[in-house]
Amino acid sequence: MPALALDPAAGPGAPVLDVVVPVHNEEKDLRPCVVRLHGHLARTFPYPFRITVADNASTDTTPAVAAALAAELPGVRSVRLEEKGRGRALRTVWAASDAPVLAYMDVDLSTDLNALLPLVAPLISGHSDLAIGSRLTRSSRVVRGPKREFVSRAYNLILRSSLAAGFSDAQCGFKAIRREVAERLLPMVEDSGWFFDTELLVLAERAGLRIHEVPVDWIDDPDSTVHIVRTATEDLKGVWRVGRALAVGALPLDRLARPFGDDPRDRALTGVERGLARQLIGFCVVGALSTLFYLALYSLFRLGVGPQLANGGALLVSAVANTAANRRLTFGVRGRGGAVRHQAQGLVVFAVGLALTSGSLAALGAATGSPSHSTELAVLITANLAATVLRFLLLRAWVFPAGARRAPATEDLR
Repeated sequence: MPALALDPAAGPGAPVLDVVVPVHNEEKDLRPCVVRLHGHLARTFPYPFRITVADNASTDTTPAVAAALAAELPGVRSVRLEEKGRGRALRTVWAASDAPVLAYMDVDLSTDLNALLPLVAPLISGHSDLAIGSRLTRSSRVVRGPKREFVSRAYNLILRSSLAAGFSDAQCGFKAIRREVAERLLPMVEDSGWFFDTELLVLAERAGLRIHEVPVDWIDDPDSTVHIVRTATEDLKGVWRVGRALAVGALPLDRLARPFGDDPRDRALTGVERGLARQLIGFCVVGALSTLFYLALYSLFRLGVGPQLANGGALLVSAVANTAANRRLTFGVRGRGGAVRHQAQGLVVFAVGLALTSGSLAALGAATGSPSHSTELAVLITANLAATVLRFLLLRAWVFPAGARRAPATEDLR
């Protein structure tokens, strides 16, 4: 991504950086925060800047304080929203901003402002797409109680284990993003509250965007009004929603990275067809789940019928589910067009698998006479794995050949 074309002598009407301070009933802390932030930027930031106070539905004198600050300090403005929600405030202000670099920080200024320039510098240079402050790196200096420390680390551990997040701190109120990235990313972020940050980062990371992390010095605000339990509950709901959307491929993430230039995923590997690695991963995941489903069905059917009937019934039901899952998740076929034909071809592939597994059972019966249930399962697992390899080859080359797959949704969404 190219660096921004900046002129340090540009007028105050052309801000390079727009720092948003979302507030709700912060009449006490707002003035010292903005005055301190304005002074810091005036001393250390070499380009024009703007500070935007985003008041989301305050019921105290916060709007009046914000208006007074906008009248007193150059480069400060106030925006009033009639609904609560930090995510809603950030989305609204960022979407309307003309600054090429957008940032936000919490009104309590728990994060040391000396990290602000290192935060936005990679975005100005074009090196990174987003930047976040992190309280959880080894070089960060953090002062806070054990309860908040535990909640923060537990939450980020959940993100790493459930959403494979690579960033270390999702909820530090100290972030920045390039405007052209925000224009693509914000329409895909559904949350309007505290989960907004996490969803933004997860989608950006999954799209291949570069996230820069800055170790910060951070002192907990003892007067913070954030409700930990309620916020944690909403965050976990958000994790489930985003995880489910990613699992079924409901988010067109390709449209985020490719408009900004070279994407490593577009670089072909010699001798390897594009998409093969992703298809193998998707097929393995679907196959593993299908195998568990098949074994559960076989064990259930075996309670009432013989091994051949149990095997045939379990294979038939799991094959239909497997074809549908591979059609959508592994090979990216969308819509109902050709679905019946694909299922019919899938049943032919199923017949091949049935012949392989049934033949294995027949050979086992001929060799041992009356095998135990555990021996049957062991033979079936081996035969099923062999059938799985053959199934992938047939699905890829015959049922869903490259020329017959629908083009990715990227072009439809631009």
